[in-house]
Formats: sequence, C-alpha cells, structure tokens
Amino acid sequence: MHTRARGGGAAALRRRLAAQPGLDIPFLSLLLVLLGFGLLMLFSAGYAVALYRRGDAYTYIRPQLLFAALGVAAMYAASLVDYHIWHRLAWPLLGLSLVLLTVVLFMPEYNGCKRWIVLPGLGTLQPSEIAKFAVVLVFAHIISLNHDRMKTFTAGVLPFAAVLATVAVLMLLEPHLSGTLLILSIGAVLMFVGGTGLQWFALAGALGVGAIAAAVALLPELVPYAMSRLESWQNPFLDPLGDGHQTIQSLYAIASGGAAGLGLGNSRQKYLYVPEPQNDFIFSILCEELGFLGAALVIVLFALLLLRGLSIAVRARDKFGALLTVGFVVQVVLQAILNIAVVTNTIPNTGISLPFFSSGGTSLMMLLGEMGIVLSVSRQADAAAF
Repeated sequence: MHTRARGGGAAALRRRLAAQPGLDIPFLSLLLVLLGFGLLMLFSAGYAVALYRRGDAYTYIRPQLLFAALGVAAMYAASLVDYHIWHRLAWPLLGLSLVLLTVVLFMPEYNGCKRWIVLPGLGTLQPSEIAKFAVVLVFAHIISLNHDRMKTFTAGVLPFAAVLATVAVLMLLEPHLSGTLLILSIGAVLMFVGGTGLQWFALAGALGVGAIAAAVALLPELVPYAMSRLESWQNPFLDPLGDGHQTIQSLYAIASGGAAGLGLGNSRQKYLYVPEPQNDFIFSILCEELGFLGAALVIVLFALLLLRGLSIAVRARDKFGALLTVGFVVQVVLQAILNIAVVTNTIPNTGISLPFFSSGGTSLMMLLGEMGIVLSVSRQADAAAF
C-alpha cells in the first residue's frame, strides 16, 4: 500500500513537472556552455598553484564542481517557482545582506580586505554576492509598485539612493571598490529602465564629478593603498615586483597567447607567475592557452547571454519579471566587462571575479540561482520568439 502511495506521488510529481511551461532553451544552453567552459578553465588555470599551496591539484576544482552541481539544482528549482514570490522576500533579504556586510567587517583580513565570513567546516561566505542579489530584488520590487511615479524624486530617486548609499558605505569599508562600482551600476541601469527621470541622472552625474574631484584631493589620506594602485595602473613597471607584478604577468600571459594560444593546459604564467590564476586573473590564463580566438569566444558567449536575457525581459508578462531579468543579466555582463578590463589593465586592479569561471562557491551558487529566476520569468513569458 505504501509502495503504491509512493508510486502515485511520484507519478503526480512527474505530471506536475510535465505540465510546467517550457523554459527558454537558448538561454539555458548558453548558461551550461559558460559553466562547462568555466569549470574546464578553472582546472587548467588552477591546478599548478593548488598543488604548490595545498599539495593537491584538485583543491580548487573539487569544491567548484560540487557548488556547480548544487547551483544547477538550485537553478532548476528556482525556475519552477513562481518568481512573484520574491516580492515578499525582497526586503528581508536586503536586511540579511546588510547584517552580513556588517559582520564581515569584524572578520580577519585576507590580502588587505575583509570580504569573507569564515564558516567553520563549511568554507567561506562572501556577503557582497548576497547584496547584489538583494539590491536587484528590492529595486525590481519598488519600481514595479511605483512605476507610474518614477519621474518624481520621492518615488524615483530617494528610496534607491538610500539603499545604494547604505550598501556602498558598508562595502567600501571592506574595502571592495569593484563590488561597490558594480552594485551602483546595476542600480543605475534598473532605475533608468524603470523610468527614473533623466534630470536626476544629470544631477547624479554632476555630484559624481564633484565627488571624484574631492576623492582625488583626499585620496592619499583616506585610502592610502588606492594611490599606489592608480600609479601601478598608469605604469605597472614602476614597481614590477610589488603593485605592478600581477598586472605585468597578466599582460605577459595575454601577449604570449597570440591568435590561437599555446594550447589548453600549456600556460607558463600559471606556474606561480600570475598570483591568482584561479580567481581574478583566470581570463589572462585563458588568453594564453586559447589565444585571441578563445578570448573572443568567451566575450561572444557573454554577449549572447545578454541579448537572450533582454529578449526574455521584453517578453516578460509584467514589469517585475522584466526588471528581475534585466538586473540579473546585466550584473553578469557588467562583472565580466570589469574583470576583463582589469586583467587587460584597461582600468586599475580592483579585484573582481569572472562569472562562471573564477573560483568561488558563493558567487557561483548565487549566479546560478539568479539565472534560475530568469528561467522562471521565461516560463511565463510571451511565446513570441526573438
């Protein structure tokens, strides 16, 4: 009897899943290609430094494979859940992220920063990843409820400025400049898409210019390390064994890759020349091993992910779904742009990971969970193809 009951329950579950609207297969395919490509490159870029530091070549790829499996499961589960549930969870998750951003300030430093909360026996947790997620949820929630009043200051500027200012201050205290810049950019994109008046962006631009001028004057006293980073960005060879070392080795790796690369696994710079080949500078190792063609392929994959994500947003059944999709997809692409800009020395080294490629369980889990929400939006989207 119990066997029949369990069998009937399993059959009912299969029927319920079969009745679910189809998710966006092109978007899912791009995600899985990026994930698989990222895992392959992580092992190739990280096994040498893992063997040197931990005596185990699988130190970085083993947990990443586990987090990838859990993340894919979470992505599928999130795709089955009606995305409107995030309306109720937006503010609680923002509150949780603010608590975690405060707690992390009391954690031990790593490379001069306090970005990770140590969980004994479980690894580390990076609160900034949860903050990105929460900011997108809260902004989409507020805009969808006040879309007809977004031109006003009280509805279209004030609540967003308060959220961004609070998160930015806590992240700058870590310090996490690149993460702060990313969250501010995501917030600005959502406000623009949501209908915030252009005059407020003009005012913010003017205030930003003033803030930059003040920062240039006060930077040496407020953030001493920032000046050395700016100088090493302008000319990394001023301090080739210090602040400029990572950038120089990254550029060597990129240059030696040529058009087709040295071949997968054949990087020379990953042998303790590039300090973090498994993390922030994994793209430079990819360029060395797969060359210009491999680098171009990665950029094309992220561009296609953006285009397909915007297609889902355009076809979303409501503004909340559209804003969630725009926020999460733009987050991934902006983060990729910032990472590639750092490793090519286009902008100063700010310490930001490459989505789906860099080592980091919190980041990968959050990214895949966010993509699951995008897939949930796609299940309820207009069937018209783009």
